[in-house]
Amino acid sequence: MSLKECFSFIYKLLKVNIMSLKYSNTTADYLPWDKNLNLIRRLFDDGNYKISLLISLGSFWGLRISDLLSLKWYNKLDKDMLILIEKKTGKTREIKINLQLQRHILDCYKGINPRTTEDFVFTSQKNTVYSIQRINIIFKEIRERYNIDIKNFSTHSMRKTMGRAVFLNSGTNSELALVKLSHLFNHSSTAITRRYLGITKDELLETYDTLSF
Repeated sequence: MSLKECFSFIYKLLKVNIMSLKYSNTTADYLPWDKNLNLIRRLFDDGNYKISLLISLGSFWGLRISDLLSLKWYNKLDKDMLILIEKKTGKTREIKINLQLQRHILDCYKGINPRTTEDFVFTSQKNTVYSIQRINIIFKEIRERYNIDIKNFSTHSMRKTMGRAVFLNSGTNSELALVKLSHLFNHSSTAITRRYLGITKDELLETYDTLSF
């Protein structure tokens, strides 16, 4: 191996390790799916329609917070598909909006009662789009108010909640679920997706226990 090839190999190895570290150190915990749905319903019942909608879209779609904050009402109202270009990757993402979520979107729309469908969905009382920092502060307040029993509840929690729910519901198809999730999250490998979601070796081995005679 030439010196140039050696440096190229080392660079690629360091790049992979840095990417893996990036996803494994994301300081956010996921919510079990039943607790996630319960929080969405409680927020809605308390009249906090915007955050109820934000958490439902984030956990059903697995979008980054930057993409969620860019949504306008016309993007998703009375539609069964959402097509957007992700801000971070520049890639086109197609999302199917299931019927139950469509109903929740409509209920939140009625509760919020925006001026027009051209309005951004997630705006403050000053009618400006929330910043990511402000959303994270709101999430901390929600964790305390609703006694959310996870340590780090932040905007990344929504993506992780979605990923964990898909993985746990996959049964014997856990590896296939990881492949699908790695594509949805635009990860370069399923190993990164496993680290991102905090999936342990023991959890993967438990897949074999789902088989029986």
